[in-house]
Amino acid sequence: VQLVESGGGLVQAGGSLRLSCAASGRTFSNYGMAWFRQSPGKEREFVAVINWSGSMAYVADSMKGRFTISRDNPKSTLYLQMNGLKPEDTAVYYCAADAHYTWGNNRAEAFHSWGQGTQVTVSS
Repeated sequence: VQLVESGGGLVQAGGSLRLSCAASGRTFSNYGMAWFRQSPGKEREFVAVINWSGSMAYVADSMKGRFTISRDNPKSTLYLQMNGLKPEDTAVYYCAADAHYTWGNNRAEAFHSWGQGTQVTVSS
C-alpha cells in the first residue's frame, strides 16, 4: 500500500491541525494504521493507532485528550486531528500501515508501509 500524508504546516501554540493520509494500491480496510512522529535527533515516536475497522483506537498517553485518530475506509484515508498543539509537538509526522498488525504492538518495526511524512511546526 502506498501512503501520502498531507495537512502539516506552521501553527501557533494552542492551535489545531488535521493531518490526512491517503492510501492507494491495496484494500485500505485490510490494514491497521498508525501515526508516528520524529523530531531532529530523536527516535521515531508512536502517536496513535487504529484497527482495520476503526472500532478500536489508541492514542499515546502524552497526547491523549488532544489528538484523535480516525479513518474513512470508503475514502481510503486516515486522519489525525490535533488540538491544543504545543511547541514540543513539532516534528515530522508519518502514517504507517500493516496488514498483519497485532493490537498493542505499537513499535515502529511492526509497520511495514510508511508515507514520506509531513512537517508540523508549532510556534510559541
